[in-house]
Amino acid sequence: MTDPDASTLASADDALFRPVRTGNAFEETVERLLQAIRLGVAGPGERLPAERDLATRLNISRVTLREAIRALQEAGYVESKRGRYGGTFVNETLPAAKPVGRQGPPVDIEDVLTMRRVLEVGAAEAAAARPLTDTDRVHLRNQLAESRTDDLSEYRRKDSRLHLAIAEVAASPALTSAVADVRVRLNELLDAIPLLHTNIDHSAAQHAAIVDRILAGDTAGARDAMAEHLDGTASLLRGFLS
Repeated sequence: MTDPDASTLASADDALFRPVRTGNAFEETVERLLQAIRLGVAGPGERLPAERDLATRLNISRVTLREAIRALQEAGYVESKRGRYGGTFVNETLPAAKPVGRQGPPVDIEDVLTMRRVLEVGAAEAAAARPLTDTDRVHLRNQLAESRTDDLSEYRRKDSRLHLAIAEVAASPALTSAVADVRVRLNELLDAIPLLHTNIDHSAAQHAAIVDRILAGDTAGARDAMAEHLDGTASLLRGFLS
């Protein structure tokens, strides 16, 4: 006779550990592992599937999987044990969720992410569609360079400044104002999750791709590059906060 609880676990396990998309493999892997932990598919003290099996099921490299596990280890969600009975285990006590939206109504994650996607994907496309001035081009390049900071205490601010610069060169004050408003709400969410070095490196490469496509006047490329970048951030937010 089949154990109904085992069947439920197997189906949830299969759903959470399905193949990830390639564009934001690290971020989506972190999201999947956090979902498995938060939903109890991998409960406190339990071991995650073996690295080789998990990498195959998620359709990612073992390097990407190890980076994701390392990020969760640093954030206090898992620990790695060596030896015959070793592996990656969920910590018995998980980190307490940080408060979000302390100075006002609770921040709705999906509302913020939807508004951000509509505004910022559109801003990247609009910026690429314009005949940019030399001043616009210098402004974008300068903000891109500034965003590559090694000072983590400055990272959120400089990241925000680059995204605002993209809206600014789209030459719509109303759009820039809307992007600024949603960025304030977004940063409340971002401040509640850890800064992950692998994600910062990945974001830097994506930022460069977005700016390159805007400067080249590639509207479709700018739109797609921004959408992929935002999807990575959304995966981390959903993983840590949902």
